[in-house]
Amino acid sequence: MTEIIILIPLLPLLGFLILGIGFRTIPKKWTTLIGPGTILLSFILSLITFINTLSNHQIFIFSNQHISTSAHQHIYTSSHYLFPWIHIGPLDIPFAFLVDPLSCLMLLIVTGVGFIIHVYSVGYMKDDPGFNRFFAYMNLFVFSMLLLVLGANYPIMFIGWEGVGLCSYLLIGFWFKNQEFNNAAKKAFIMNRIGDLGFLLGMFLIFTTFNTLSFEQVFAQAKSMPMGDATILAITLLLFVGAVGKSAQIPLYTWLPDAMAGPTPVSALIHAATMVTAGVYMIARSNILYVLAPTTMAVIGITGLATALFAASIAIFQNDIKKILAYSTISQLGYMFVGLGVGAFTGAMFHLTTHAFFKALLFLGAGSVIHAMGGEQDIRNMGGLRNKLPKTWWTFLIGTIAIAGIPPLSGFFSKDEILLHLFGHSGPMWVIAVTGSLMTAFYMFRLLYLTFFRNFRGTDEQLHHLHESPPVMTTPLIVLAMLAAVGGLLNIPEIFGGGSWLSDFLAPVFADAAAIAVPPVLMSPATEWLLMGMTLAGVGVMVFLAWNRYVKQQPQLLPDSARRPFPVKLISKKYYIDELYDLIISKPVLRMSRFLHEVVELRLIDRMVNGVGNMVVWTGNTVRFIQTGNVGFYMFIMILGIILILFLNILI
Repeated sequence: MTEIIILIPLLPLLGFLILGIGFRTIPKKWTTLIGPGTILLSFILSLITFINTLSNHQIFIFSNQHISTSAHQHIYTSSHYLFPWIHIGPLDIPFAFLVDPLSCLMLLIVTGVGFIIHVYSVGYMKDDPGFNRFFAYMNLFVFSMLLLVLGANYPIMFIGWEGVGLCSYLLIGFWFKNQEFNNAAKKAFIMNRIGDLGFLLGMFLIFTTFNTLSFEQVFAQAKSMPMGDATILAITLLLFVGAVGKSAQIPLYTWLPDAMAGPTPVSALIHAATMVTAGVYMIARSNILYVLAPTTMAVIGITGLATALFAASIAIFQNDIKKILAYSTISQLGYMFVGLGVGAFTGAMFHLTTHAFFKALLFLGAGSVIHAMGGEQDIRNMGGLRNKLPKTWWTFLIGTIAIAGIPPLSGFFSKDEILLHLFGHSGPMWVIAVTGSLMTAFYMFRLLYLTFFRNFRGTDEQLHHLHESPPVMTTPLIVLAMLAAVGGLLNIPEIFGGGSWLSDFLAPVFADAAAIAVPPVLMSPATEWLLMGMTLAGVGVMVFLAWNRYVKQQPQLLPDSARRPFPVKLISKKYYIDELYDLIISKPVLRMSRFLHEVVELRLIDRMVNGVGNMVVWTGNTVRFIQTGNVGFYMFIMILGIILILFLNILI
């Protein structure tokens, strides 16, 4: 079993090395096999690991240390460990992998959705001169993400954490000849570094407190600490800063919409299904620490709720098809954080799973539309694409219904689970969350209607070249549409006659947190039906309003330069947050940098350094005149020096 676990991340790494070294010489047909093929093999091995974990319901930790067996779960140590990694004084960090129900779920998402997107990329990127380089970066990303979810301690998780940040930079700026894309890549990299600093400080504090960085040992010691402990509060807040950066929450969210500069498969893989969910996974993995810090849980819930509502409002007035989906991703991540904040860890992971299906589907569907439109991304220049792109239309419709939370598709079950937990926690927060959910339905059906309904609004040349994407691109759409449709079966609630399978599967991971946390408020079936009915009624109203405005009536699609009411302009300009950051952060930092360069460096430091050099040159040019070549003069100077030395000795 150890060898299988090692091969899961090793295969994508091997694919990266092969494609990275030979990207100039390897034929495309070999890249087509190596890139997706290594991910497929990792998926198969992940599936084997999942089946083994499911059948035995055991946790395997692969390291060089023997670990005791607990009463409620069997823990085995492989005879083949990876290697001892860092050992300095009390710091002992083995390179170890942890496979439990939580990491198994993430393995299937990363490798399964990753493979589907890799297959799609074969068709989407086939004419790009950087084809081989693209797949090398994608394989490196998958390797980093697998390392993140497999790590048995915080440092290994942090390696993967930084790895996906690096790959994000490389893939966002993939078309590096465009300076705007380079700026977007730098923005993502820098904003993620802000969050990563919090993660790093959190690890330092964990080691100072527990004298270890291993998940098992940290969590075992944390269970004995009192609720609301100040040290746990500081640790969880610092780790949350890292999650805010990686998962694009307020205030570190502005990098994600700009990240749409990368190729569309990048948006689907990194910025919808995997990388941005790393923060959610990290908090879910550290669930025992967060349950012990109710203040941090409140901060997480409020931040997630604000992000969900804020991003949803912006998405309503966006016209770039990928930007709409980007703000939708930020909003849906907000719902996951709301779930984490109220202790619904399974609900957050459930929504993470279904979101990976339908958001990857929507991004790839958007890529199919952009491919057919010759690169056009403005939905105001689309319309009437249902007949021209039938497969894209039907799959995009399924993704839209799923994200809007309409039963029986997956998004309804995962989002409803979070909303029910939230209602038991706080009625006002539930109202705000439902409001954001209604916004989601409106802007997604607005996107659907403007893209696929009424008459085509593009150019004659675009109309002439409209065509459905090739099977290599539409087949992944169909597979993801099926997953988005049936993904809710993973955790059908009891009210619908289900057994909440995912909750039972993840229960061992969250068992200690559940024992400490305040139990959730139990609701009667009648209350659950009422809450779901109210939400669905609101969603139905939003779908109708979008239909009435953008299909039944002639939609008024104003250009960006048109005059609009101030509230509409404020939201359509994304609340001027980017401009605010530029005013209070970027420009002052640039002014300070310019001052340090032009005044401190050039006028002060450089002049001091140059002055020393000039003094040495002047001294040399002056003293060289002493070298006359006259022996008598040299004897005179020697005797004068002897007299001076004797005189000084007498004085001293």
